[in-house]
Amino acid sequence: MSTMTMTLPDSAIARRAMIDSQLRTSGVNEEYVLARMLAVPREDFLPADKAALAYIDRAITLGDQGHLAAPLFYGKLLSEAAPAADDRVLVIDGGTGYLAALLRPLVASVESLSPAEAKALKPVAEGNVSLIVIDGAIEALPDGLAAQLADDGRIVSGLVLRQVTRLASGRKVAGQVNLVAVEDLGIPVLHAFDTPRGWSFA
Repeated sequence: MSTMTMTLPDSAIARRAMIDSQLRTSGVNEEYVLARMLAVPREDFLPADKAALAYIDRAITLGDQGHLAAPLFYGKLLSEAAPAADDRVLVIDGGTGYLAALLRPLVASVESLSPAEAKALKPVAEGNVSLIVIDGAIEALPDGLAAQLADDGRIVSGLVLRQVTRLASGRKVAGQVNLVAVEDLGIPVLHAFDTPRGWSFA
């Protein structure tokens, strides 16, 4: 039997096991979430030497290239985001493109930016994005990124609070965006969004 004919069934079995043992058992049961995560092979977004790790229940670090977060993070993020067919989505990518691939068939449009590109955004007078999703945990939401949201737009992200990562969500109301923690969750940290540290003297 060739390697190719062995790999495809094994991948499908691994994705089904991910759905049943990591997502459903943790309360992720929305059919659109499960369908997308079953359809998109995680190994396609990893280098060949990391592909065998695609379905473990923790994040896979890729050095300077970023990370592929644990399946549960993506399941919880998609559930919280509740993407709609008319959503214009901005993805802050963790380095693999996996999150954008999950979202693309569910929404009207998807644009992806790296953390560095997102951090460098300048504030705009009127945003036109209805949903921002961030593939990682941030300490602070830059004004330029928050400004991309239209009024009543939503954001779902990881958030670092007191050195603990949490899933968080928010909505733009009267020009302001506040992220509110939803639940503690293991999430890779995007250090481009770290809060500047002040000087301290011994």
